[in-house]
Amino acid sequence: MKEYRLNFEMVPEECWYSNLRSVLKPSDWDKVRRDAYARAGGRCTICGRAARLEAHEKWIYDDERALQTLEDVVALCHSCHEVKHISRTQLMGRGMEAMEWFMKVNRCSQMDFHAALSCANEEYLRRNKVEGWVTDIRWLQDKFGIVLK
Repeated sequence: MKEYRLNFEMVPEECWYSNLRSVLKPSDWDKVRRDAYARAGGRCTICGRAARLEAHEKWIYDDERALQTLEDVVALCHSCHEVKHISRTQLMGRGMEAMEWFMKVNRCSQMDFHAALSCANEEYLRRNKVEGWVTDIRWLQDKFGIVLK
């Protein structure tokens, strides 16, 4: 599969709803997201657009160990964030806009979009066969000294 600047990130169903915003105190979440915005210099870390930014959690998946590890929190514009979460975006009725944005940012065709989405869906289905996912958020402690109880 081709590597794109903007890609889809499919989270295994077992890991849905376990995002940082839901487990952190609001003041800690503000610290994390504001750090991401500051590092980005007010621009989307993918497309470079100066826009209202949203915090996006980047996870690494180890399918063999059923381990979801937080790698970073980055600043994205709304359009790039919608592509990252393509399944949710499609459910919200914005799939066409996300497809157009994917093609624009990656300078690719609609066929390329569908091929990339197909690969992402295959990965998603494979990961959903893994049971007992564990989440590692040590990145928060290492970077911010935030420890969950």
